[in-house]
Amino acid sequence: MDYPQYRKYLNDKAYFKITSAAAWEEIQVLGNKYILHEFTVNIFPDRNFIYDMTFDYERNWKKITEAEYEEIKKKIK
Repeated sequence: MDYPQYRKYLNDKAYFKITSAAAWEEIQVLGNKYILHEFTVNIFPDRNFIYDMTFDYERNWKKITEAEYEEIKKKIK
């Protein structure tokens, strides 16, 4: 698997940059506010979350480009 991988929720409320099999960034959209969270896998559910975003994403996430992710990241203040 090549990293990073980029995803977003189908409702456009969160954007993800999967940086490795053990870490990801999430930009959460709350109204007009954009909040960046960084996560590292510490527990088994986190590992499952990354696996699902990477390999079984079609039901919950949409694949996006790096440019789309970076455009959203510019909105963080």
